[in-house]
Amino acid sequence: MNSDMSAENYEGAPRGERMTGAQAVVRSLELLGVSDVFGLPGGAVLPLYDTLNEDNELRHILVRHEQGAGHAAEGFAAASGKVGVCLATSGPGATNLVTTIADAYMDSVPMLAITGQVFSHLMGSDAFQEVDIVGITMPITKHSFLVKKAEDIPQALAAAYEIAGTGRPGPVLVDITKDAQEAEFDFVWEPRVDLAGYRPITKANSKQIQAAAELIAEAERPVFYIGGGVGRAGASEEFLQLAELVGAPVVTTLMARGVFPDSHSQHLGMPGMHGTVPAVLALQESDLLITIGARFDDRVTGKAALFAPEAKVIHADIDPAEIGKIRSADMPIVGDAAEVISDLIAAISTAKRAREFADISAWWQRLRLLQDKFPLGYAETSDGLLAPQYVMQRISDLTGPEGIYVAGVGQHQMWAAQFIKYERPNSWLNSGGAGTMGYAVPAAMGAKVAEPDRVVWAIDGDGCFQMTNQELATCTVNDIPIKVAVINNSSLGMIRQWQTLIYNGRYSNSELETGHGSRRIPDFVKLGEAYGCLSIRVEREDQVDEAIKLALETNDRPVLIEFVVSADAMVWPMVRQGTSNSDIQYALEHAPVWDEE
Repeated sequence: MNSDMSAENYEGAPRGERMTGAQAVVRSLELLGVSDVFGLPGGAVLPLYDTLNEDNELRHILVRHEQGAGHAAEGFAAASGKVGVCLATSGPGATNLVTTIADAYMDSVPMLAITGQVFSHLMGSDAFQEVDIVGITMPITKHSFLVKKAEDIPQALAAAYEIAGTGRPGPVLVDITKDAQEAEFDFVWEPRVDLAGYRPITKANSKQIQAAAELIAEAERPVFYIGGGVGRAGASEEFLQLAELVGAPVVTTLMARGVFPDSHSQHLGMPGMHGTVPAVLALQESDLLITIGARFDDRVTGKAALFAPEAKVIHADIDPAEIGKIRSADMPIVGDAAEVISDLIAAISTAKRAREFADISAWWQRLRLLQDKFPLGYAETSDGLLAPQYVMQRISDLTGPEGIYVAGVGQHQMWAAQFIKYERPNSWLNSGGAGTMGYAVPAAMGAKVAEPDRVVWAIDGDGCFQMTNQELATCTVNDIPIKVAVINNSSLGMIRQWQTLIYNGRYSNSELETGHGSRRIPDFVKLGEAYGCLSIRVEREDQVDEAIKLALETNDRPVLIEFVVSADAMVWPMVRQGTSNSDIQYALEHAPVWDEE
């Protein structure tokens, strides 16, 4: 991970200054280099919030819901590579963070969640707003700390920050009792962390690297299967060198979009349930998977027993628990992705001087044929409403690769992953593993705080948007001018798609009545205006560019554009859950007609 995530080597730290535990929280965060904190006060963190009111270097952003704080911290971390920080009170404040902590855990997002706890003498008595948040979050954090003494606060926060940002990144919880926040002590800062049993392996075994290079040299149908771990390691530039050295095709998972440029000739696109046909079949037909920072998620593999049946597997990951969990690895490599890639570059460069590599030209001929026969496309709508894919393309073209695109979960997420062009890391943020509806708006807010000079789009569905749109108030009040594209198909779109394909059009509880016909509940334009946003409704294709350009020109407030799209639009290609990737569906009758192989 990035070096600025380490808690070590802070010079000029105070020693022996008298302060409260609450003041120690603020001072510790300052010494760790934290600049921005997202949170919401409550009784068990009032001492800390009283301290935040004093002179300090932290910018606290008051959210409207603790879930917003957690997702904002995630967005901040994912856009910047730094640890994101959120605050909440005890009880429901803490439990409202649970979804975001689980989200960060699944997607390896470095996040520090600080919660207040009731007075230590009341713990275990079912006191007002008492919840065992350490126990609740134990399965979804890298580690959880319960702090009952003020003097333990600096070391707990330094350790939490270190754990969150090193090894496989993830969320860490620090729960601090109210009496620990109020008590006074002599502050001592010892940021060097030595945690028993916590020794992330970053340097790979050299023999395994050499063996992996031999497998690559022998492969006739190799594929780089690249996951989000490469992006989290900041290893995009190194991977570009490795990919060009080997010359093999590259597929980037949903979490890795942007890690390898879409425009590169070796890139086949995204694999998985809604991946491109060339990417899906390249994995399926390969004889060697060069897997780095990916975890063989079911959305990529389909039915795991039928996935890439002829392929040997090189699996490199910083988390040894991932290797062999789903697919047995012929060559397991434990290490940081950046170091593994650098070592592979050296080993393969040496091997190329010593021996001939297998000819992969026939493999590329096969893949180019797939690219020609099965391009990513979409059908015109039959009801006269907008095609959501067209909206994505225009947002992408008019904003460009320097923007940050943050998606919720569902059809709009897949269209954004497919039809926006990603050329750089940290430009695509989404909830991949947990699939959390409501992620987009607060995560975009956090990303904009981290990267204020970039255009940040929250691309949301009408279902997701209704879960966390209250954070637009936070954006307006705090001058965080994100752009929000609500892709309104008046339904829970992905649910509706499955109901169309699998449940014979029985649309049970998936209609939302947000924009098709006379009823608009709610009216998103009026809602956006109530939150202080420039709000626009787009219903025709000739309005799309004008609305996007106006959004890009408006930077004094958030912008909300409601794109009214066809409810019949579907995400294609598609591999049905529990089936083989070889059974990929290209389209239905109303979608583009591609010849079968």
